[in-house]
Amino acid sequence: MAINRRDVIKGAGAVAVGTGVLINSRTSHAQKVDAAKKWVDSEFQPSTLSKDQQMAEMEWFISAAKPFAGMKVSCVSEILNIHEYESKTLTKAFGEITGITVNHDLMDEGLLVDKIEVEMQSGRPIYDFWMNDSDFIGTHPRYKDIIGGSLTDFMAGDGKDVTSPTLDLQDFIGLSFGTFTDGKLYQLPDQQFANLYWFRYDWFKRPELKAQFKQKYGYELGVPKNWSAYEDIAAFFTNDVKTIDGVRVYGHMDYGKKDPSLGWRFTDAWLSMAGAGDRGLPNGRPVDEWGIRMEDGRPRGSSISRGGDANGPAAVYALTKFVDWLKKYAPPEAAGMDFLEAGPVPGQGHIAQQIFWYTTFSESMTKPGSQVMNPDGTPKWRMAPSPHGAYWKEGQKLGYQDCGCWTMLKYAQPERAKAGWLYAQFCTSKTVTLKKAVFTQHIIRESDVMSQALTDLAPKLGGLVEFYRSPARKNWTPTGVNVPDYGKMAQVWWQNVSNAIAGSVTPQQAMDGLARDQDAIMARIQRSGVQGDLGPLMNPIRTPDYWYKKSEQDGNLAPQRKLANEKPPGETVDYDELIKSWAPGKT
Repeated sequence: MAINRRDVIKGAGAVAVGTGVLINSRTSHAQKVDAAKKWVDSEFQPSTLSKDQQMAEMEWFISAAKPFAGMKVSCVSEILNIHEYESKTLTKAFGEITGITVNHDLMDEGLLVDKIEVEMQSGRPIYDFWMNDSDFIGTHPRYKDIIGGSLTDFMAGDGKDVTSPTLDLQDFIGLSFGTFTDGKLYQLPDQQFANLYWFRYDWFKRPELKAQFKQKYGYELGVPKNWSAYEDIAAFFTNDVKTIDGVRVYGHMDYGKKDPSLGWRFTDAWLSMAGAGDRGLPNGRPVDEWGIRMEDGRPRGSSISRGGDANGPAAVYALTKFVDWLKKYAPPEAAGMDFLEAGPVPGQGHIAQQIFWYTTFSESMTKPGSQVMNPDGTPKWRMAPSPHGAYWKEGQKLGYQDCGCWTMLKYAQPERAKAGWLYAQFCTSKTVTLKKAVFTQHIIRESDVMSQALTDLAPKLGGLVEFYRSPARKNWTPTGVNVPDYGKMAQVWWQNVSNAIAGSVTPQQAMDGLARDQDAIMARIQRSGVQGDLGPLMNPIRTPDYWYKKSEQDGNLAPQRKLANEKPPGETVDYDELIKSWAPGKT
C-alpha cells in the first residue's frame, strides 16, 4: 500500500534529539542508563516485558551503540501515525539512550517509491536506510541490493555485533512477508495493518432497518459474506433508507481520483477479493493477485495470453464492480478523492459500510466526540473480514495486509548502515512495540497481540484485536514474490484503471492495457538480464482457451472462464456470531 499526497511533509523527520541530555560521543554510560530508565518508566509503558527486562534490553543497545556514538544517520518512511510517533518520539529516545542521532523523514509514499528506485538504479545512497513496504519482497532479492545479501546473512555475518539477542524474530506476525523463496529474511516488519470491512453496527442492529431489508431481499441484514450481499446493502442504504436521523446516508465509500493512490487500491488487493489469481498463501500459486504467473521462481507474464490473469474475467469483473459501486452508491465527491482524503470519511457519520477500509485510520475514528463514537468511548462501528467476489474460492487470499519494513540497502556506508540497523531494532523491540500498538493500532508482534493491554483496549477498537487473534488474519497478505519490480509495475495500475473510472475505456480495455504494460516491463527486465536466473522468462503467447484448459487440467484456478452468473444469492452473517467463531479453539 502506498499513500499519495502532493504536499510532502518537509522536515517532519528532522526532530531535535534529546531534552536536557547532551548527545555526543562524550555522553557517559551512566547518563545513557539514566536516560533509558526515564523512558522505560514513563513513555515505554505498557510493554510485554517487565521494567527490569526492558532495562536489560536498553543496556544492550547502549553497549552495541558505543562505536557509533555521535554519528548522525538518516531514514525515511511514509506518512502514517506510527511513523510520526517514531520520527518525533523514538528518535529522541534512541538518541538519548545510544548517542546516535537519527533524522527520520516522512513523505508521500509515491515519492518514497520514486526515491528508492533512484537509489537502486544509481547505486548512490539517498538515505542510510529505508522504511518501505514488504511489497518489494519480489524486487530486492532479484536485484541483490540488501546489505550482506539478505538480512539473514547480515545478522549472522557483518551485522552480528549489532543484532539484538532479544530481537525474537519468530514473535513477528508478518515475518513471512519479508521472506523470499530462498527462505531468507530481506526486510524487517515495523508496522502492519489490514484492509477490512467496516460498517455501522448500530444501524445494522436497528429492528426497523433489519425488517425492511429482510422484506426486500429475503435474508438478514448483517456482515456480507459475498459481493452480492455487499451490493444489496449498498443499494439499500443509498436508495431505500436514504436518511438516518436527518442525515443523508450512503451504502458505500471508496475513492477514484486519478492519482498513484488509486493504483494501490487495486494492488492492495482488490482483484484477490474478487477471486482473481490462484489458491495459496501468502499469495496465489502459480498466479498471484496481480495476475502474474510465476513458475520455477521466474515471472512468466500477466496477460491471459501468457497464462496470467490480469485481464481475465475475474479481473474485469473486479474493475466493473469497483466503477459501478463508486458511481451508484458512494457520495458524489468520493470519485475525486485520494487515499488520505477518503480514509477518514466514514468517521463523518453518513457511511453505512465500506468493503475495503484501511484500519490504519482506526486511531482517527476513536477520538472522543466523533460522530461514530458512543459517549462511553465505544465505537458505533465494527470491522470484519471483507466479503469475497463471485470468482473467489476457498484457499485464496481474501485481502491485503500492509507491512512496512526496515530495509537496509547495500549502498550506504557500512558503519552508517549498522547504526541504522540499531535504530530499526529499537523501533521494533519488545520494549516499545506494545506502546506503539496501543497508541497507533499497528500490531507487529504475537506477544503484543495476546497482551492484556490489547485485551483491555479491544472494546474500543471495533473488532481489530479479535481479527488479529483469529485465524482469519492469515488470509490477509501483502504483495508477494511474483512481482519482480514493484516500483515500476505499481505505476501502470492507476494509469490504466483510472481510464475505466473516467469512462474513456471499458473495464476490459483497461485491464487489457494493464496486462500489456506489466508484460512490457517484465519483458524489458528479461532482455536486460539484470535479475539473472530469478528474473522474468516470458511465456509464449497462446490462446486464452489453451490457458483455461491448462488451469483446469492442473487443478488451478487462474485464469478462470467467465461465469454465467456473476451475482449469486447474497449471504450475510451476524457480527456477534462471527466474533464468537474467532474464540480460542474455533476455526
